[in-house]
Amino acid sequence: MDSYIALGYGDLALASLLVLANAGLSLALDLGIHRRLLIAAVRMVVQLSLMGVALTALFSHVSPLWTALAALVMVGFAGNEVASRQERRLTGLWAYGLGTGCMMLAATLVTVFALTTALRPQPWYDPRYAVPLLGMILGNTMTGISLGLHTLTSGLITRRAAVEARLMLGETRREAMGPVIRQALRSALMPIINSMSATGVVALPGMMTGQILGGVTPVEAVKYQILILFLIAGGTGLGAVSAVLSGAWRLSDSRHRLRLDRLTSGKA
Repeated sequence: MDSYIALGYGDLALASLLVLANAGLSLALDLGIHRRLLIAAVRMVVQLSLMGVALTALFSHVSPLWTALAALVMVGFAGNEVASRQERRLTGLWAYGLGTGCMMLAATLVTVFALTTALRPQPWYDPRYAVPLLGMILGNTMTGISLGLHTLTSGLITRRAAVEARLMLGETRREAMGPVIRQALRSALMPIINSMSATGVVALPGMMTGQILGGVTPVEAVKYQILILFLIAGGTGLGAVSAVLSGAWRLSDSRHRLRLDRLTSGKA
């Protein structure tokens, strides 16, 4: 059955009562997160509404220039999110540039790979395929990079004495920082590992559910979901490795010294 159930604004308003209920619980339990919850919900509605309008216009003009521009805007906002999630950011342009650059590298490579191999739309840069695919990969890569960089910086601060002791004993910066780097990469990759482990048993992913509700057969929806999870895993791994290794390189120097002074304010 190739049809879907259209949703009205009343349906969305009814579902929003669940968010209001959460805000009420926050007030009742004195959690102090009701304001942030409501702001996040309003922001989500506005952003998705604007995205719907933008995608409608973008889909009607199949152009590599417009597709690339949309991708740059998405990467730019994702980079800002990565920077804002760090308690101790790198100083200067590194605070924004590191996460943004690694996300652009990983998400672009994986998205182009999928478009030119598995999906093969005509043309390959068709925004109807490229933009949603990039969005899914970018969102998960952003989470992995954020976790990886946060674990790296907090780990180096916590283990500063141990790392510097190993450096004084003659180890290279890569050897001395190795345990922290490995922990950062584990933290970055754990969400996608958990997601793949639970998919199909504990939960049905949003994309697969959406396709089924849209009339796609479950078997075809499963194929697409498997493809997406593989792509997300690849993008997250590439992005996290490049970000964490680059961050470790930035927080040390050629003389194999730990350089926590390259982090923003706070006791290093």
